[in-house]
Amino acid sequence: MQDFRNIIKDKRIRDLGKCILFFTILIAMIVGLSIGLNMLSRKNDNLTQSRNKSLVQIQNEKEDTVDLLVLGDSLSFCSFAPMRLWSEYGITSFVGAQSAQMINESYFMLKIALKTQKPKVVIMETNTFFRAQDKLDGAVKLITNEFNYYLPIFRFHSVWKPLLFGMDYGEENYKGFMIRDAINPYTGGQYMNETTDKWEISDGVKLYVDRINALCKEKGIKLILVSTPSPKNCNYQKHNAIMEYAKDNSLTYIDMNLMLDELGIDWSLDSLDKGDHLNLSGAYKVSDYIGKYLRDNYNISDHRTDEAYKKWEKTSEKYESAALNKLNAMEEQWKQSKS
Repeated sequence: MQDFRNIIKDKRIRDLGKCILFFTILIAMIVGLSIGLNMLSRKNDNLTQSRNKSLVQIQNEKEDTVDLLVLGDSLSFCSFAPMRLWSEYGITSFVGAQSAQMINESYFMLKIALKTQKPKVVIMETNTFFRAQDKLDGAVKLITNEFNYYLPIFRFHSVWKPLLFGMDYGEENYKGFMIRDAINPYTGGQYMNETTDKWEISDGVKLYVDRINALCKEKGIKLILVSTPSPKNCNYQKHNAIMEYAKDNSLTYIDMNLMLDELGIDWSLDSLDKGDHLNLSGAYKVSDYIGKYLRDNYNISDHRTDEAYKKWEKTSEKYESAALNKLNAMEEQWKQSKS
């Protein structure tokens, strides 16, 4: 009887050892593939879907050279033009945006950027505040994004397609900014109608905004909340909600939807898609305002004469050759539509 029990015990020990060995090998494979895919994506970002390009490209920026980091969804990569900030103000910036970026993704974008960068200012475009996310949903997404953060194999799972089929995701951007040169005017009239009503920012969203704010404070970074011009996505109820959060947390909030005249926004020229996103012309107006605001209010250096930033000037020359022709064509199209 004792021998039988010993046999059962030995079998259990062997089975446990097999399980431990299996999971050890599995984890080692996942970690190894994660490291490999991350390195492969950084070496050639055309292997990465456009939504995740900024995650790769921010890691390829020279260490400690980005003074401004922008977080947010597509409103961000259509509104903030880093090469305009460079050419006019010598500010080095990067747009860490993704299409339909969730607030939890903004947080992990910031964490990835802070591995190699020490920005003086982080701008959060506030459209992400209103993608509803309750605490349970937030907890699930936290776990998912923790996996994506530490094990990029889950984030870059689509890399195998270009490797196997020779395709790539070659859409070019400039420090996270997408050149959008179409003109589709917004004709809906006034949309920021003053009221005391306010939308609610969900608890799940507040959880992550709080974490972003805390991380910025820990690193000595100034966090600024910005709502870029967007009739489709902005209203006074949202303005009131963000303003309340900003006041409660001693944050600066700039709502550009209340300063269209100051920015010079012309919805017949500056709208990409009937009041949703800005096009190239509108992005320049937003970027010019932000550049002047940062120059006047924060100690951000002008790096245009700094030898260590020569690559920025080369990128700027490449960008200008692409953007200037498109901007001129847009203005000509706009003039013709007015005649």
